[in-house]
Formats: sequence, structure tokens, C-alpha cells
Amino acid sequence: MVAPGMAAALELELPAGARLMTERTTDPGSYAVPTGPWSEDAGIPVNRVEGAIRRQSWRIEATDLTTLQILSPLRDQIEATDYEIVFQCSAAGCGGFDFRFDTEVLPAPAMYVDLTAFRFLSARGPDGNWLSLLVSRSNAAGYVQLIRAGGEETTAPEVGTGGAPVTADGDLIAELDARGHVILDDVTFGSGAATLGEETIASLDTLAAYLAETPSRRVVLVGHTDAVGSLEANTALSRERAQAAAAYLRDKGVPGARISSDGVGYLAPVASNLTDAGREANRRVEAMLLPVE
Repeated sequence: MVAPGMAAALELELPAGARLMTERTTDPGSYAVPTGPWSEDAGIPVNRVEGAIRRQSWRIEATDLTTLQILSPLRDQIEATDYEIVFQCSAAGCGGFDFRFDTEVLPAPAMYVDLTAFRFLSARGPDGNWLSLLVSRSNAAGYVQLIRAGGEETTAPEVGTGGAPVTADGDLIAELDARGHVILDDVTFGSGAATLGEETIASLDTLAAYLAETPSRRVVLVGHTDAVGSLEANTALSRERAQAAAAYLRDKGVPGARISSDGVGYLAPVASNLTDAGREANRRVEAMLLPVE
């Protein structure tokens, strides 16, 4: 199948079976296009582009394709047009971990990046527009992210075997990846209670999808309370709250070995315990990433 590119001169043909995972356009918007590898002194050199910013990602159901095998035919198509490739790199040559977390990446499950197996390319078009390609893979599939900045807006591509785009809470996953922990705002509890308030909880559903797509990740769920009552009682209650969230994830199919839970009572407040609103904010569960074993 052929996917229309940013302009009529650019048409990217993705591998057969590529499935569109997500698509988002910001108009007007801005995108910092990487033009060189990450360095400790300067970070990533970028060219900032304003205009229509279109972000798309695809999943390719294949266990045998390497990142080079995915990228190479796309690069050949770009080189056959008026686009000029400005920068390309592979994993450690890009800057590894630091490059991945200093540039824009769509959140899981729309995009997955193996820090030891990814490739990146950025190119400048004839009308001052830009594109970037990020390619990686998991054990089960390949992933392609395409960001196009400036130039004309185009119709949505028809790629692969179809299926509705997968969406995710990008802010939640982006914060978890960037900071290592995130508050699950919709995991709520009444005073003294440890029962989840809703049958379906969007943040936990998003976290379950993220863990399914990133099998190397582990999380600990940390429960918190307000300051009403003793520390001993609140610590026990906070553990029960974290356990309730962990049970929800296990029910969604996340292996128990990849989830742990604990509680710290009222020792880590995010708001004043002197007001009703503050105490409500402090009754919460946070997800924290653990180091890869």
C-alpha cells in the first residue's frame, strides 16, 4: 500500500501489513527536528520548524525484520525525491538513551523504542518542510514513527491491513518515561477506603497497554493517604490501595512478576493536609518505573 507523503513528490510505501497505530496533527505547531547526535555538552542539535506538524506511527507484524531492513527502503524512497537527508544514525551513534529521551517519541503503545536497536533519519524538503523517521522493534513487531513539519497538509494514509488507530494517554506515559514516576489521577479513594471507585480506570488501562508493549519494563505501585489517623494505620491502608491497583493490572493480563506494590502512608504528601481538597489529593496511587533487570 502507498502512503501519501508530505507533498505530491513524496510517497512512502511501507512494508505490507503495516498497521496505522496513531495519527495526530497540530496546526499550527512546532517540532525540534534533530540534525545531529546527542552530546553531553550540547544535547541534540535541532532545527525548529513551525507550521502543521503531523505525527504518525505504524506497527509491522514481523519477528524477522531488522531495523535496517525496515528503514532502508524508506530511505531509498526519500533519496529518490527532492528531499535532502540531513542526519541519520543508529542507537549508540545517535546518543543512545539520551537521544531517545531528548527527542519527541509517540507514547506506547503507538510507538516502541528499544534503546539498543533503533535508527533515526531527518530530511529537509525543497519548500523548507522537514520529516523525520524513527524505526525500532520489539520481540514481536517493528515500529515506524514519521513526523512531518511544515508544508502542505495531506489526507490520511491508507496503510497496511487496517484496524482502528490505537490511542493512549500520551501525557501519562510521557511523564512516566521522562520522570520515572507519575500520579494516576483517576485512581481515587474515599477517606479510609481502599476500594477502586470505578470499574474501568483509564490510567490503569493505559499503563497495562504500555507494559504489554514494553516487556522489559517493571513498575511498582505506591499508595498514599491523607494525614487523618496514625502512621501505622495509614501505611497499611496505603499498601491496600496500591494492591488494589496492582490487582486491576493483573486482571488486564499484566504478569504479576512485572508489578509490585507498597505504601508509605502520609509521609509523601502532594498537597496540604489542612484542607479537604488537599487531603483528597493526597489519597492517591503513583506508578514508578523500576530498573531493567
